[in-house]
Amino acid sequence: MQSEIEQLFDHKPPTYTEIHFDLFYQFKHKLNLGEVRAAEPDAFSKHGWRVTPWVKKGILLGFRMGAIVDMSIDRARQPFLDKATFPVKQFDVKDAVRIVPGGSSIRDGCYIGRGVTCMPPMFVNVGAYVANNTMIDSHALIGSCAQIGGHCHISAAAQIGGVLEPVGAMPVIVENHVMVGGNCGVYEGTIVKQRAVLGSGVILTRSTPVYDLVRGEVISATDHDPLVIPEGAVVVAGSRPISHGQGKEWGLSLYTPVIVKYRDAKTDARVKLEDLLR
Repeated sequence: MQSEIEQLFDHKPPTYTEIHFDLFYQFKHKLNLGEVRAAEPDAFSKHGWRVTPWVKKGILLGFRMGAIVDMSIDRARQPFLDKATFPVKQFDVKDAVRIVPGGSSIRDGCYIGRGVTCMPPMFVNVGAYVANNTMIDSHALIGSCAQIGGHCHISAAAQIGGVLEPVGAMPVIVENHVMVGGNCGVYEGTIVKQRAVLGSGVILTRSTPVYDLVRGEVISATDHDPLVIPEGAVVVAGSRPISHGQGKEWGLSLYTPVIVKYRDAKTDARVKLEDLLR
């Protein structure tokens, strides 16, 4: 399937035939089952993950192939016009996924594990992977191709950024047992290692250094490496003074995430309270 997807993507768009659509729907079915992923764990990789560009090509191919169609249940009250290749994802009771009513939307072509709870309104985009027993709270976004581990809590209004192009770019990775606080933003291929806690309002990007007060170091992305939040880190929103120029004279400060500690028994007890909501 990989070679067929890549060949179809890399050549000038043909007149798509039934065979082409059949290939795409087979590919999307594997996305829905979690059998192919935009990024995968890799024990031999420096950061434990590797991107799979051909999967992104398959998703982009679906956009290229699909025509815009009207999929509205009620066009006047809730219009829904999108590519025919990416309708709303279908669920069954046996999937053991809770979707609380109130305006949530999950796009076809993503994996949603058993025990996932979706509080309204929230959105999961194509190519995403959300593992078992994770909660996606109200107004949260799981962007295209983002990889979310099991037993996570993506709190209200948290934004997990997505990426489809360039196809070689690493998506955002949030590993198992991570707590993402309200109004957080995790973008640009950041990797949040397991059991980390992001306090409310933390923003993580490639251009934002993270100050680790415990280990006495500054964590930054490079041209070749993403920003990586260490396992068990507790990150809060902080600030640092501007050290030169007009900013120093005016007494201004810049936003910066700060690791204030690493998870302990007290932190674990607070996070376990989230289990009551599942």
